[in-house]
Amino acid sequence: SGSADVGSMYLGAWGPSLLQISLFALYTFFLSRFKPDYLPPVPESELTLKGWELWKKCLLGIIPSAVLIFLVLGTIMTGIATPTESGAMGAMGALLLAWLRRAKIPNLKGLIQEAYQNTTRITAMVVFILIGSTCFSVVFQGVDGGHWVEELFSNLPGGWVGFLIVVNLFVFFLAFFLDFFEIAFIIVPLLAPVAVKLLAPVLLASMNGNPQAAASAALVWFGVMLCVNMQTSFMHPPFGFALFYLRGVAPKEVKSSDIYWGALPWVGLQLIMVLLVIAFPALVTSFLDKPAAVVQSQDYNFTTSEERTSDPSQSKVDEDAPVIFQLDKPGK
Repeated sequence: SGSADVGSMYLGAWGPSLLQISLFALYTFFLSRFKPDYLPPVPESELTLKGWELWKKCLLGIIPSAVLIFLVLGTIMTGIATPTESGAMGAMGALLLAWLRRAKIPNLKGLIQEAYQNTTRITAMVVFILIGSTCFSVVFQGVDGGHWVEELFSNLPGGWVGFLIVVNLFVFFLAFFLDFFEIAFIIVPLLAPVAVKLLAPVLLASMNGNPQAAASAALVWFGVMLCVNMQTSFMHPPFGFALFYLRGVAPKEVKSSDIYWGALPWVGLQLIMVLLVIAFPALVTSFLDKPAAVVQSQDYNFTTSEERTSDPSQSKVDEDAPVIFQLDKPGK
C-alpha cells in the first residue's frame, strides 16, 4: 500500500505543467507564423508604453501574484506549511494585497463580503459532495464493489497500458456529464487500488526497489495523469468553465460556436499531454524524492503487501543508493 500527499502531487505536476506550457507556447508560435491573421499584432498607435515604463507596469502586476502563488504552493512544496495552513496564508495574502490597493478598489468591502459568501457556498457544496461520496463508498465496499472493480480493470487486455487507456477514455467522456469534484471524490477512490496494483511494479526499479515508495509514486503518477485529463472538462461543454469565462469577456460579435470550435486545438493538446504522461512516467516521478535502496523482489504483491517467493537475482536496485535493509529469501 502507499499514500500520496498534496506536496508530492504538486512536485509530480511540475514536469507535465512545464511541458504543457511549452506545447501551448509552441502552438501559439507556429499559429502566429503560419496563420498571422489569427493572431494580429497590436497596432503601433495603441502602444502607449515602451521601454522601462512597460517593464515597470508588467512587474508591478506580476510580483504580487507571484508572492500570492508562493504563499499557497511554495509553502507546501518547501514544507513550511501544511495544505490547510497554506490555504489560510493565501487567503490572508489576498486580503493584504486588496488592502494595499484599496484606493483603486472603491467597493472593496462589498467585494470581500461577496467573496466570503461565495467561499462559504462552495465549501458547503464540496463538503456535501464529500459526505455523499463517503456514504456511497462505504455501501459500495460493503457489497464487495471494490473487488468487482479491481477484477474488471486488472484483467483488461494490454496490462497496465490497457488499464490507463481505458481509464483515461472513461474519465474523459465522464467529464462531459460530471463535474471534476464528483469524479475526484467518487470515481478516483474506486480506481486507486487498481492503479497501485498495476502501476507500482512499473515504477519499482526507479524507486530503488522500495515497494512503499513505488506504491506512493504510482498514486502520484495516476493522480497527475487524471488531473491533466480532467482539465479538458474546462474546455468543452457542458461544464466548460473556461469557455464561459471567455464568453463573458469576448465582444458580442464573437459567437459562442466560434469559441467552442476554437477550443478544440487546446483540447487536442491536452490529450497529447495525457499520452505523454502515460508513455513517460518519469515526467512525474523524476521530481519526487528518491528513496533509499531496498533489495526487493519483482513479484512483490502490492495488493496484500506481502512478498512472494522468487529469485532474488531478478531484483532491481540502484547500486549508487544506500541500502538500508534487505529482505531475505523466504525460508532462510
